[in-house]
Amino acid sequence: MTSPLALPHLSDLSDDELTQAYAPLAEPWLRVNFVSTVDGAAQGGDGLSKSINNPVDKRVFDALRRNADCLVVGAGTLRDEGYDVPKIPLVVVSGSGEVPETLREAPEGRILMATTASASGLAESRSLLGDEQVLVLGEDAVDLVELKSRLAARGWVDQLCEGGPGLFAAALEAGVVDELCLTIVPRLLGGDFTRITAGADLDVSLTPHSLLEEEGTLLGRWLVAGGRSS
Repeated sequence: MTSPLALPHLSDLSDDELTQAYAPLAEPWLRVNFVSTVDGAAQGGDGLSKSINNPVDKRVFDALRRNADCLVVGAGTLRDEGYDVPKIPLVVVSGSGEVPETLREAPEGRILMATTASASGLAESRSLLGDEQVLVLGEDAVDLVELKSRLAARGWVDQLCEGGPGLFAAALEAGVVDELCLTIVPRLLGGDFTRITAGADLDVSLTPHSLLEEEGTLLGRWLVAGGRSS
C-alpha cells in the first residue's frame, strides 16, 4: 500500500533499529502502551483490545515486551484479556490482591503482586506467590509512586504497562508515567467504547517524540508532562 504520508515507515526499520527507536530516555522509565481506533475506541465489539490491533501494531507490541524489564498490568485487564504468563516478570496491580486464574500456576518468581494492606486476597497471594513476591503499597489504594521505585530497586528500570484504562489514569494522576506509546489503527467503530483512560478526571500535556506509519496505522511515542517520579 502506497502511503500519502511523509512519515518514516515501520517496515524500513530492522529489529535493532526498532529497539533503538523505542529506547527509554532515562532510568527508571515507565511507558504505557495502548492501541485505539481513529475515533478513540480502545477495544472492539467483543470488549477486547486484541480485536482492534493488527500485525503492524503487533510488531511494536512485541518489541516493547522483548526489551522491557517487567510488565505492569491491572488485574481486571489481565482477567478480561485472558493474559498468560509472559516471558518477562509480570507485576499485577490489584486492589483485591487476588491472583488471576490464568496466573495461579506460574513458575516461581514470575508474578509480583502489588496490592494494599486491606486487600481481601492478601493472605492467599502470599501463600501462592511467596511473601517476597507480594508488595503491600498503601492501606486502601496502591501507591504507584512507591511501586515504580520498588520495581527500579529490583533492577527493573524499563517498565512497560499495558493498562488497563483505569490503571493508566491512576498512574497519570500519580505523575509516574513518562511515556505513552499509542498505536492508532485506521478504523472507526462508533458506539460507546472504552477509551485508553477511564476514571480520574485528567488534563495532562503530552509532547510528541516520534511517529511511524505503516499501511495507514500510526505508531506514536508521546512524552508525558509531569513524569519522572521515582
